[in-house]
Amino acid sequence: MLERPLWAPDEIDIERPSVARMYDFFLGGSHNFAADRQLAQQALQVFPDAPYVVRANRAFLRRAVTLLCELGIDQFLDLGSGIPTVGNVHEVAHAANPEARIVYVDSDPVAAAHSQAILRDDERVRVLHADLRAPAPVLLGAAAEGHLDFSRPVGVLLVSVLPFIPDSDDPAGLVAAYREATVPGSYLAISHGTNEYQPETVGEVEGVYTKASQPGVFRSRDEILALLPGYELLPPGLVDAIRWRPDPNDDRPDPLGGDVARYSLLAAVGRRG
Repeated sequence: MLERPLWAPDEIDIERPSVARMYDFFLGGSHNFAADRQLAQQALQVFPDAPYVVRANRAFLRRAVTLLCELGIDQFLDLGSGIPTVGNVHEVAHAANPEARIVYVDSDPVAAAHSQAILRDDERVRVLHADLRAPAPVLLGAAAEGHLDFSRPVGVLLVSVLPFIPDSDDPAGLVAAYREATVPGSYLAISHGTNEYQPETVGEVEGVYTKASQPGVFRSRDEILALLPGYELLPPGLVDAIRWRPDPNDDRPDPLGGDVARYSLLAAVGRRG
């Protein structure tokens, strides 16, 4: 029997690996359990670049939120937000606009509980412990007490979330439901692992994730584009995440030498017309 940390809610099965807590481990976080770390280590055996990929994913998230703030978006719905870490959406958004409102949504109890604990005194931020696969209650919770105003444009964030929505759960239908809940002029930011560069390797990663709380699936460029009807993609379109509007002021060397195949991560931001 694994020892339960003091910060872990009693209802959590700490022996079942969670994709949110594995992601936290890859980022160097501390809100993960032995079972999460053990499965993450299995993933690292077949995909040792995973920590660099999740950091590139976070960097894309920060760039996307910064751009949306520049475009006038002042409210964000972060679906599958994960466990809070440095450079979260509210930190990036509030640096640009202190009045921006954010709703974090995650089905992982640790992600929700930890987010609620550190953000309970910030009236600009709301945390929902909910499953994004049920859009109606998520949208009701986000709009409760006027927190998000869906009569105005919203930035919807699906950053490395759809790989954990299998085809059987209709990811295209879920994206459409959230799109239809927003008005024209709203935006969607998305990142998604692709199987086009390293099909054998990512196939092994998918096998590892069958043991986690949600299975993982990498998709082709065309399959990812098929999830995005109704959005006009901003330049440069759906591209490798490290090539999506890179920060010209970031002169740090790329840890993977700019090899997009090793990242196997695509990203895009689209505007609802």
